[in-house]
Amino acid sequence: MKAPSQKSIKMSKNQTYRQAIDELEAIVNEIENEEISVDELSEKVKRASQLIVLCKTKLTKTEEEVSKVLEEMKKVENEKE
Repeated sequence: MKAPSQKSIKMSKNQTYRQAIDELEAIVNEIENEEISVDELSEKVKRASQLIVLCKTKLTKTEEEVSKVLEEMKKVENEKE
């Protein structure tokens, strides 16, 4: 399977994490319930791949930001001692 293009990932970046997860869950449900045709399957899998990349990117960025804040809090705490 081909990786999602940078353009499609950028288009998705306006989506919130919650929106991406909701859309991903809807795609999974459609596939599990056999609600999509074989012709649509490829497009749905490609879109799911884009959404997964988006979610991973957002999670990584959030983790980095939280780590940075915690590190700053540690510095302030150490300065008080």
